[in-house]
Amino acid sequence: MNRRQLLRATTALGATGALAGTAAVPASAAEPTGPLRVHVVMFDGVEEIDFAAPYEVFSASGFFAPRPVEVRYVSATGARSVTAAYGTPVRGLHPWAPDEADLLVVPGGGYARRDSPGVWAEIDRGTLPRALASAVRPGLTLSALCTGVMLLSAAGLTRGRPCTTHHKAKPDLQQQGGLVKSARVVDDGDLVTAAGVTSGLELALWLTRRELGPDTANGLESMLEYEARGTVWTSTPVG
Repeated sequence: MNRRQLLRATTALGATGALAGTAAVPASAAEPTGPLRVHVVMFDGVEEIDFAAPYEVFSASGFFAPRPVEVRYVSATGARSVTAAYGTPVRGLHPWAPDEADLLVVPGGGYARRDSPGVWAEIDRGTLPRALASAVRPGLTLSALCTGVMLLSAAGLTRGRPCTTHHKAKPDLQQQGGLVKSARVVDDGDLVTAAGVTSGLELALWLTRRELGPDTANGLESMLEYEARGTVWTSTPVG
């Protein structure tokens, strides 16, 4: 039984604990041989915990996964550094290269402050939403958490798709055509979204479970001393 089949079995049995989904991801025909390449999208005003939590989980997953994991911060604007929501400088960003990624992770930040750096400023500028819309291709999973989901919405990527976001942004997401679900993480295959702030941990743990197997996710939870919580809604029925 390969790791994807094991994931189906453990999800069906409810053995994944609090982060159990309503369905599982279908088994792949062949195991990937290359590294899992994760690009975390950065911009001025991004929330510190939104980008740091997934980065920590994916980076640490390499200690437990049989498949190598490569994680980098990237910018769609050519910036080499950004200043996060609480003033943290982040330097050494990589160029935008979604063709070199398996997962794009879009954090949120600044949605409550229309006149400050953050999600609204990026939506108004338009560069990042256009880059996200152009990034779509077979084999790439776009994911976002908190109000980063609104950047995917601005790119037209959540319209007619199951999704979630920070509770205060849900009315906007629904108004823009998203099929908002009441779940901590919503997995619609190549589009995976998560709720507010700390749900970046759940997003990353779910994606490591999906892509690298339950042993990897369980090992991460033990190392982080964090038990994933909440519901994962998935669009793929158990077969």
